[in-house]
Amino acid sequence: MMPLNLADSGEENIIKKVGGSPEVKKHLEDLGFVPGATVMLVNTNGGNVIVNVKESRIAISKEMAMKIMV
Repeated sequence: MMPLNLADSGEENIIKKVGGSPEVKKHLEDLGFVPGATVMLVNTNGGNVIVNVKESRIAISKEMAMKIMV
């Protein structure tokens, strides 16, 4: 298991766990980052990470990506 921001670009991963405070977990789950979902790292740009999740492209901060374990 590793944080999402360390995954290889273009490789599909399965979300194993979402961490953080209850507010952060709820926010990430609302965006589609739930255990069992498929997620793909598209690009890392500065401090942000662009990912595909549930057929949507979403930019999240590196700190948020570190809370998503794949």
